Amino acid sequence: MKDLFFKTNDTWTGTVLRWTLSIIFIPHGLQKMFGLFGGMGFSKTLEIFTHDLHLPFAAALTVIMVEFLGSFLLLVGWAARFWALLFIGLMIGIMITAHIQNGFFMNWFGTQKGEGCQFDILVIGMAVALLFEGAGRISVDGWLFNRKNG
Repeated sequence: MKDLFFKTNDTWTGTVLRWTLSIIFIPHGLQKMFGLFGGMGFSKTLEIFTHDLHLPFAAALTVIMVEFLGSFLLLVGWAARFWALLFIGLMIGIMITAHIQNGFFMNWFGTQKGEGCQFDILVIGMAVALLFEGAGRISVDGWLFNRKNG
């Protein structure tokens, strides 16, 4: 089971994928957790997710933790496949509940009701590639797996 989450190829591909996802999602996580970058912070985000969006508490908490904790753990490369799988689930859920009804394209010019699913598909594709590749070089996964296998 440990190999499933920690085994990684010793390439730069996984590193680039996880650093890119981290750079994208760290600000989102900081918005939701601490209210940085114009976000609402933990309590208000949780309230909006549960009351306005009618998400169950566990789902709302999971969204916040995946975007916050998952993005930082991807950055260092700890259990990259696990976090990639959670990001896939997160983005599928967001796409189905909030974006797909707005079509494919992102709302660059403010002419749509909201964002389309283009960004969601991009993130899902990157996370799927990370599932196959693993964390790559300069990762806790690589250090753990190489240390274990000597």
